[in-house]
Amino acid sequence: MAGPPQPAPDPATEAFVAHRNLLFTVAYEMLGSAADAEDVLQETWLRWVGVDLATVQNRRAYLVRIATRQALTRLRTLDRRKETYVGPWLPEPLLTTPDVAEDVELADSVSMAMLLVLETLAPTERAVFVLREVFDVGYEEIAEAVEKSPAAVRQIAHRARAHVAARRPRGSVSPTETRGALQAFQRAVRTGDLQGLLDVLAPDVVFLSDGGGVVRAALEPVVGIDNVAGVLRRVTAMVSAEPTQINGAPALMLRAEGELIAVLAVRIDDGLVTGLYAVRNPEKLARVERETPVSR
Repeated sequence: MAGPPQPAPDPATEAFVAHRNLLFTVAYEMLGSAADAEDVLQETWLRWVGVDLATVQNRRAYLVRIATRQALTRLRTLDRRKETYVGPWLPEPLLTTPDVAEDVELADSVSMAMLLVLETLAPTERAVFVLREVFDVGYEEIAEAVEKSPAAVRQIAHRARAHVAARRPRGSVSPTETRGALQAFQRAVRTGDLQGLLDVLAPDVVFLSDGGGVVRAALEPVVGIDNVAGVLRRVTAMVSAEPTQINGAPALMLRAEGELIAVLAVRIDDGLVTGLYAVRNPEKLARVERETPVSR
């Protein structure tokens, strides 16, 4: 016998679930924090269920608008928290699915290097850049989301593009190139010989370590190949390293006595490593043991 009839899907829930990964990605790219992005999703949902869907022409655009406004509010709060953060602040790393790397633009937009570039934008500039350049949202829709005129949004977008272009990694970087640099790190861990790793470091390489005041980490950026080499000698002697896929690109999980202590990502410019990013804050390592879906 047939079971009882199933209730029809609630249209509001259906639309939210359909676009959830997109909304998370928008919020995460604006905030650099998965925990805060999840809070933005919750706030977006609470506002979405109060909307009269009969008045909504484009549910995706409406949801993006709500999420953007909530993310902007949270971004300003997050910026105040960063002012008292202990040591360098790095984005919260995500274990991403293999298909993210296949979408070159999405992988670039969620990379650790790009998220750090986005950190240098003002909140509204960051929102406009993310919505326009990553998600191809129209100027009119962005204007509604950030509560500016379309003309103002075009100016902000132009300014943000120029700002990002001057600071983003130079030249296209293939996963193979990134993987090669990380394999040099793995060989240094395995053999104790750092020379192969030093050969791929730029003279002005910068090492950032985010411990958040919770675990031991460098409180200032370590700059220059000689200074970074000193840090790497200590690190490689203490850890084991295993490859993983973080924020759409190859990265390493670093373990000490089997316990995850850091995630290491790199920035490459013109074939050399110019940035080494070690996220050590345990509060930021919750999403590197299970995949987090991101989408455009």
